[in-house]
Amino acid sequence: MRWLLCLLTLLAFPTLLNAQENPAKNDPKDTALWPNAKSHANSDDWLVKNHDRIRQMRPRLLVLNFSNQNTNEQLQHLANSLVAALAESSRYHGFKDPKAPVFLQYQVVKYLDLRDPGATKNNGVRAPIKRTVKAPEINFDYGALFSQDFAPNYGYRDPKSPERYLRLDELVDQGYIHELWMFTAPTDDVRTFECIELKSVYDAQFRRTKEVREAGNGADPDRKWTGRSLRINQLNPDRGIGCGMENLAHCLEGMANSDVIPYYTRYFREFAGLDLDTRLKLPFKSFYDLEYGKAVVSYPTPDTAVVQWQGKTVRLEGYRVNGGNAHWLPNGRQHYDLRNDQPVKCCIEDWRIGSDPGGAVRYELWTNKKIEAYRKVAPDCMGPWLVYWRQNLPGLHNLQKDDSGRPMKNWLPFLFY
Repeated sequence: MRWLLCLLTLLAFPTLLNAQENPAKNDPKDTALWPNAKSHANSDDWLVKNHDRIRQMRPRLLVLNFSNQNTNEQLQHLANSLVAALAESSRYHGFKDPKAPVFLQYQVVKYLDLRDPGATKNNGVRAPIKRTVKAPEINFDYGALFSQDFAPNYGYRDPKSPERYLRLDELVDQGYIHELWMFTAPTDDVRTFECIELKSVYDAQFRRTKEVREAGNGADPDRKWTGRSLRINQLNPDRGIGCGMENLAHCLEGMANSDVIPYYTRYFREFAGLDLDTRLKLPFKSFYDLEYGKAVVSYPTPDTAVVQWQGKTVRLEGYRVNGGNAHWLPNGRQHYDLRNDQPVKCCIEDWRIGSDPGGAVRYELWTNKKIEAYRKVAPDCMGPWLVYWRQNLPGLHNLQKDDSGRPMKNWLPFLFY
């Protein structure tokens, strides 16, 4: 597996584009790839109309470094390693199919060194801060990233007015970038959310409405809607790529919980166990509601779960797990539990596929041995689990079926709706 990560990391390193060149000019004519000559930008109607034709997405990624504690070279390597891990995680059922293609291949168009050379901490003026906000509240000014004052940092001059620079919203609108990651050190100087996004709301027929909602893991009330979605992911330079994957997994969950795409919400919540109140009639929506910091779930048998909830014991007989979520493996005893060897009945690899006789879903005895191969790919936080977990999300050529019995839509294009 180490050789695979090295290969993917090499493939992930981009040829950086000229700061004055609009990368959309070089987009392929092949409309099974995105972006392409017909669609360059997030939230394009083209994405909805051609969702099922896309065989690979190559979103353009902008990386900002606000961390004075780390070298730019260190963080470039970390960002490229995360790109490689995400590529590996987008190989549908790649854990058993070595030929499964990469669907999500980020292209890093720019690394911007925005450290303050005159500061020893992460408190330089180049990191936009709300100076009136006191700890521990979030003080990073996300809206300032879209301002004309900040635009020169990106270095893209307006082709129509070369004396000015393009703002972030213009870069997104014109297809220069599709996602933004930023490194900020874990200090009180700059306090950010893990991963945030504003997104248009779609109806049940995938028609874009005028409504906009927060669809990430947090929200800056001062950030204005600019017309197209943009995910902004924070990376801790003192941690590794597994923690970066965890942030992005919370954005996947946030997109479902916000119900901006009803189709995605319907199935993701079932897969991730975010519907336990309605599906199992429990007094909580998911295991996210359970207490942090100690074991609150035990498994006396592979199909029995005993849950501690607000001083009460809830015993679940005939317990079955679908797919789990960012914090909870199928056999998790507490938040972030990667080390439980106890087996549980789980259908993550056959969820909505039905490989057993009569089309029944196959429940297998699941343990953390399933994620061993990925402990070196994304070793920290929930990384090993999340590479495997994402490979089980309905992706390219997936085998899952929706409620009507039709092939499930690939979930990854929803990221750029």
